[in-house]
Amino acid sequence: MAVSTPEPRSQPWGAPASASAQRLLLLGSGELGREVALEAMRLGLEVVAVDAYGHAPAMQMAHRSHVIDMQEGAQIRQLVEAEQPSWIVPEVEAIATQTLIELEQEGWNVVPTARATRLTMDREGIRRLAAEALKLRTSPYRFAETKAEYHRAITEIGLPCVVKPVMSSSGKGQSVVRNQADSDPAWTYALQGGRGKAQRVIVEGFVPFETEITLLTVRAKDGTYFCPPIGHRQADGDYRESWQPCPLHPDTWVECQRMAQTITDALGGWGLFGVELFIAGAIDQPQTVYFSEVSPRPHDTGMVTMVSQNMSEFELHVRAIAGLPIGEITLSQPGASAVILAPGDSAEPKFTGMAEALTVPTSKLRLFGKPRCHLNRRMGVALALGETIAQARDRAITCASQVQVLL
Repeated sequence: MAVSTPEPRSQPWGAPASASAQRLLLLGSGELGREVALEAMRLGLEVVAVDAYGHAPAMQMAHRSHVIDMQEGAQIRQLVEAEQPSWIVPEVEAIATQTLIELEQEGWNVVPTARATRLTMDREGIRRLAAEALKLRTSPYRFAETKAEYHRAITEIGLPCVVKPVMSSSGKGQSVVRNQADSDPAWTYALQGGRGKAQRVIVEGFVPFETEITLLTVRAKDGTYFCPPIGHRQADGDYRESWQPCPLHPDTWVECQRMAQTITDALGGWGLFGVELFIAGAIDQPQTVYFSEVSPRPHDTGMVTMVSQNMSEFELHVRAIAGLPIGEITLSQPGASAVILAPGDSAEPKFTGMAEALTVPTSKLRLFGKPRCHLNRRMGVALALGETIAQARDRAITCASQVQVLL
């Protein structure tokens, strides 16, 4: 079910602010958008950063920035018509995707495609595409819009199960229902954590997996490429650390690539996709692979590639968007990332411990520059290399633990 995708645009571009500048409009300006902006600027592209609040990370270095409500289609349209971008690049889920579809139909270039953006921001859309149209293995699932449908879904799926809003990010609204007493709180939490106007949840069967991986998959003019698999650990539905490579049985690695190419071909377009997969079974034998989710943009767990690969996920994304070749993706050394979280709310967070953190061998810090914080908001990430995955993980965690966010 691969979709027809036109060749990525590749034409001469002038310096930013010139008449022939090629302009990248970032819809979302968090830490991932910041790295996309940096890579675009390294290639001489003009960057316009957009978010729902001012002084977001990517805005701090973009050529221009705007604050709008990205769920209001009229505001997106007005901005696109004013900025005349070469590429519209969604970097968050909460966007008026119907407006993106209309803009694409009018000839604007939405990355990777407006359809991919719409499907992947909605767990129902992407799950039905993967499981029902493409026949990829997934956990059993049901969707519910009313409390009665929700309780019926839990009965049909069985316990334990996972409950999520159909639209959310960073684990918001996600919880595990282990017994009947958990069900009503999980329903309320899912509705509170959902984005957009949808009051709908997905109930998923609990997969007893050994590890969860992100397979960064690049669709570019010179082919489809796969980064070495990234393992990651989550807490409260959000990523806490990641490492690359994640060891897999050779047959499992082949199946992971097959699944990733199947879903990204179906979505179409050009750019980097973060394909999330569950891996069940021991590594000494072929493992079972389950499709979980896909993001049509760089993935938070992929921040490890800023230290572990010859090209980060952000460079790969911009290259593919701009119609440039990818070539060979190589792993420099086992690498790891560990997040730095805020311990509470503050309108003016400050940081200490950076000097101590950087005494850890091979370590690097990326503090995102977010102007405000709330409990467990991701404020930075520590990166490190190692001779082994275990050493890299230990170094990244040690580095991150030295940095304190002061409220």
